[in-house]
This record gives sequence, C-alpha cells and structure tokens, in this order.
Amino acid sequence: MTQSQNTSSKTTDAGPPPERKTRIQRLLSITPGDLLRVALISVIVGLVLAAFRVDPRRLWVDFFGTIGEAWSEFLSISVDLVRWSFEYLLLGAVLVVPIWIVIHIVRSLGKRSP
Repeated sequence: MTQSQNTSSKTTDAGPPPERKTRIQRLLSITPGDLLRVALISVIVGLVLAAFRVDPRRLWVDFFGTIGEAWSEFLSISVDLVRWSFEYLLLGAVLVVPIWIVIHIVRSLGKRSP
C-alpha cells in the first residue's frame, strides 16, 4: 500500500468528524470541575481580602474606596513586617556576628598557605 492509500483508508474508517459546538453551546457547557475551580478560587480570594480586613458589604457599596483602604492596609502591614524583621535581625546579629568573626579567625589561622 502506498502512503496516500494508507492515509485515505484511515480517514474513511474513522467515521464522520465530530460536530463542532456553537458559541452558545460552549458558553453554556459548565462542568462540575469548573464549579469546583471557581469555588476554590473564591475561597482563596476571600481569605486574602479578609487578611486586609475588606468587608464584602462595603465592597459592593464603595468598590474603589474599599480597594483604596485595602491598599493602605497592605502598605501598613508591609511596613510593620519590615520594621519587625529588622529589629529581630539586629537582635540576632548581636550574638551571631561575634561568633562568626571568632570562627572565621580560627579557621583562617588554622589553614596553611601553599
């Protein structure tokens, strides 16, 4: 059999091509997986908004004002986090840096030059 005969027999054996869905059919075809995905994403977004103290009732009434307040809250939390981490960095450095210097000196004195 030649290549063209081989491919033509495959297409005739497969049967008619499946019908294509219309735009309306694709729009209305919602699977349980789609609903589960939307529910999971909604929970995650809700947790993030709750972390910034966004009230869903106020979000419906004053969307941009609520988003502005959430952004302000985000910046406030970020500044507090940087301040907190810097304080603990200094606190840990008081102990860690002198120990590191001593260990570094001991190791460098213990090595022999070639």
